[in-house]
Amino acid sequence: MALPALHLAKVERRYDQAGSMLEVLRGANFSLWASQSVALVAPSGAGKSTLLHIAGLLERPSGGEVYIAGEATVAMADDARTAIRRSEIGFVYQFHHLLPEFSALENIMLPQMIAGLPRSEARSRAGQLLRYLGLPGRENHLPAELSGGEQQRVAIARAVANGPGILLADEPTGNLDPKTAHHVFEALDALVHATGLATLVATHNLELAARMDRRVTLHEGRILELE
Repeated sequence: MALPALHLAKVERRYDQAGSMLEVLRGANFSLWASQSVALVAPSGAGKSTLLHIAGLLERPSGGEVYIAGEATVAMADDARTAIRRSEIGFVYQFHHLLPEFSALENIMLPQMIAGLPRSEARSRAGQLLRYLGLPGRENHLPAELSGGEQQRVAIARAVANGPGILLADEPTGNLDPKTAHHVFEALDALVHATGLATLVATHNLELAARMDRRVTLHEGRILELE
């Protein structure tokens, strides 16, 4: 049986707040496989962002282990964790964080060129992603010249430009109206199943969550499957 793309084993996260300990995660277990989309649905303050940060190697847990494609990562040196994060994990946030002085095409080319891909190949792949996500003719538009939904689709394209195995998204449609959110989700869902991405999306949008392969929540620091 194939290993999960992401596996959290008994993950704990505690924060010292003025001498008292705040426990956010208490032995959380979770597995995510390739070509699978999972919605993380939980109230604000439950620890969704903390979980995504730990899963994305942006933060170390207080206990437990995080496996990326079967490889334990918690004890790795920072540079090794950074290398895995850059090659294996893509991030999409509620705000697109596109570089305002660069075009849509250039925003998607940049992470590829930083990873060492020649400019011509980066340009070709960026163009393909824009067309796949329904943005032909927007290549040379600056972020300010794009709609909110278009900006977020460019952000998704940038997140997957280097071919990661895992995509983590934190409220990617949170700033969008329902119709635009639907279009962005459709593009994301098509991309997941076309590329084999393992995708974890924190969202308050229950309608979109219902259309994903699985739904999980956080309760008292543990991850629970929802029906």
